[in-house]
Amino acid sequence: MSEDDRTRAMRSPGDGRPLPPRPGDGQRSGGAPAHRVPSAGPGAPTHKLPVAPPSQEQPPRTASPEGPPRSGGRVYGKERSGNSPVRPLRSHSQKEPSQKGPRGPRRRPRAKTILVIIAGLLVVLLVAAVGMFFWIDSRLGGIDGALDDYDGRVADTPGTNWLLVGSDSRKGLSAAQRKKLATGRSAGQRTDSMMLLHIPEGSDKPTLVSLPRDSAVTIPGRGRDKLNAAYASGGPKLLVRTVETVTGVHIDHYMEIGFAGFVDIVDAVGGVEINVRADVDDPKAGLRLKKGTQVLNGSQALGYVRTRKGGALPDFERTKRQRQFLGAVVKKAASPGVLINPFTSIPLAMSATDAVAVDSGTGAFDMLSLGLAMGDSPVTTVVPFGGNEIAGGGTAVKWDRAKALQLFDALKTDKPVPKAIIDAG
Repeated sequence: MSEDDRTRAMRSPGDGRPLPPRPGDGQRSGGAPAHRVPSAGPGAPTHKLPVAPPSQEQPPRTASPEGPPRSGGRVYGKERSGNSPVRPLRSHSQKEPSQKGPRGPRRRPRAKTILVIIAGLLVVLLVAAVGMFFWIDSRLGGIDGALDDYDGRVADTPGTNWLLVGSDSRKGLSAAQRKKLATGRSAGQRTDSMMLLHIPEGSDKPTLVSLPRDSAVTIPGRGRDKLNAAYASGGPKLLVRTVETVTGVHIDHYMEIGFAGFVDIVDAVGGVEINVRADVDDPKAGLRLKKGTQVLNGSQALGYVRTRKGGALPDFERTKRQRQFLGAVVKKAASPGVLINPFTSIPLAMSATDAVAVDSGTGAFDMLSLGLAMGDSPVTTVVPFGGNEIAGGGTAVKWDRAKALQLFDALKTDKPVPKAIIDAG
């Protein structure tokens, strides 16, 4: 082995240095293989690369008097014009870059603009509230003379006192409705429930006292009779005078509602949730309920407060149900879900103003204070009673005089009712 062969053998591939020539290799052109390619045998096909014809020399470009010479070039074998570089072809999926500059950050509304929008919404809500307030006030029906003065009337007492009356009037009910609600065909108008609500001037809770309609009382000009006889014979005016005489509490506002209005108000608020303490089955009241918490519609609620079924003392249980229901319906009516939603608040306002009758001196602001007081979970009780007596040709409920005086004395002096009296009721 010659020295050149030994050098070639020791040279590692990829060294990058040129190999020494071999004898007889001859001259190689650039790009020729470093080793000799064996010649093809006889009969083997020969493949020769096409040889490009020699290009004709272009005459040198002369400098243009207007500027430096432009560079030339060929595009696909043809002479191109211009001196700009050739741009590569782009596929259809590639898009030309946008000539517009990058977008700046989106402008956010200024704090002043936001405050103006909020202020505008508040103004709209305020105007709507004021408009509804006056609209409700204009729809309230006044009862003339309900709170007229009379000789020997009780002087004004601290706090605000409401006499709330539910009448058994069938006014506004058709024959089909009277049959459906099981209200009967009784003519005239009598009180079905009576409650005295005291709203204190201080921070104490309101007090709601049930006055059993069959209570034995002295009616001015009529003698001893049941309390509901005062309304039947002399209307709201004589009823207010009788309550003031037997309790010593000055009545500031009077409100009553009939059967038809009662049903409409309950349906307007979507029913009320009541915890029925025992199963009720009273065909006379058109009522059949299972024990437990449930939502009552208008007709069911009416039957619930009218039924005399259940309990050892039916009338006593009846007054408890009436207080329970009144608190539930007022809370539901004063809830944000009802007041804010125009689809419930407007029908409620229309039903309430159509159903409720108040004294001529009571307005929408007074009704608002009544709703707030009832929504404040008032203390509830009934006039303490013990035994019965004969009055008005029938059996009447006799009040426990000593305990009843303690109850009403607390109300007319704007003091909390003693717990023992509340428990007794």
